[in-house]
Amino acid sequence: MSGNDIWQELLSGNKRFAEGNPTHPNQSIARRQEMAKGQNPRAAVLACADSRVSPEIVFDQGLGDLFVVRVAGNVVNDPILGSLEYAVEHLGTRLIVVLGHQRCGAVAAACAGGEAPGHIGSLVQALAPAVDKISASEEGRVDWVAKENVRMMAKSLRSCGPILEKWVRQGKLEVAGAFYDLDTGAVEIVE
Repeated sequence: MSGNDIWQELLSGNKRFAEGNPTHPNQSIARRQEMAKGQNPRAAVLACADSRVSPEIVFDQGLGDLFVVRVAGNVVNDPILGSLEYAVEHLGTRLIVVLGHQRCGAVAAACAGGEAPGHIGSLVQALAPAVDKISASEEGRVDWVAKENVRMMAKSLRSCGPILEKWVRQGKLEVAGAFYDLDTGAVEIVE
């Protein structure tokens, strides 16, 4: 399947979830036993660590369907990039989805500015480029910044060499941006 075909399947799964009709695929004992032998997830999802945004549930997927990497603010750093490269290079993943969401706490902290305690400052710093692109007076700024961050992270992943950029250039990997609405459960495409 192409990355675009896989993306359409995920969007169909999200539609089932948002409408309250999930099928909960690939969650049987047989699937668990099959996945114990190895994995070949069709898609990887870089998602926020927010407990309200579980990609397997949001996209109505099951065991072994998604390779999920989560970090507050869905930002890319070297360990995150290495995880995604592993999924593509060694597991055969053909789609990476960067999934931001409504009312993201990490983005809200970055928009608030000032000093963030401890290592939270590294998240705020990673989100600063997206914050800088959206006017402080913009109504709904946190959500606009979250969407801009999705765009920026997806663009960055498409050009990250040596592995992801090569697979994208060869047409073997798609990178998509998405935004999850906490109120409706729907995912919208972010270009």
